[in-house]
Amino acid sequence: EAAGLRGAEDLFASVWESTRNRSPWLFVNLVTAFVATRSIGLFESTIQELVSLATLMPIVASIGGNTGNQTVALVIRGLAFDQLSAENRGHLLRKEILVSLLNGLIWGGLVGMATAVVYRRATLGAVMMAAVILNLVIAGGVGVLVPLWLQRTGRDPARGSSVLLTFMTDSMGFLLFLGLAKMFL
Repeated sequence: EAAGLRGAEDLFASVWESTRNRSPWLFVNLVTAFVATRSIGLFESTIQELVSLATLMPIVASIGGNTGNQTVALVIRGLAFDQLSAENRGHLLRKEILVSLLNGLIWGGLVGMATAVVYRRATLGAVMMAAVILNLVIAGGVGVLVPLWLQRTGRDPARGSSVLLTFMTDSMGFLLFLGLAKMFL
């Protein structure tokens, strides 16, 4: 009950009940995925000018999603074990944003250098690095805030957090990467 799971929503619910319980989130996922891909359309001319952007874009979204899902898992576990209180939520948010920033500097720097070497464009590497850093910071914040918000609104954080997180990290990853590319390349 602490994790928001109730009655028929447990591991041993019937196939039909599990399908019915998950379907609304799959619908939300399809809608948010469509919205996220529309952000790419805003930068069609930028992508046409530099096709490498299309190949690099998924990296920014993927590493943001991974970072956010790690944070979501920790927060949901904290909720399930009743480890989170009004007093320590702010600390957790600051900590996770800082962890995400440090990981962004490490992994964004690495992928930025690799991009610069592979594509022989230092500015492309810098854009890649900046987009990864920024998307990881967003992922860390969203990874804390979304499960807390879902719990506060009476929804199961374990069921809905990944959908909302993916929407944010994909949308922001695409917008950040392509926006920075348009500005600097």
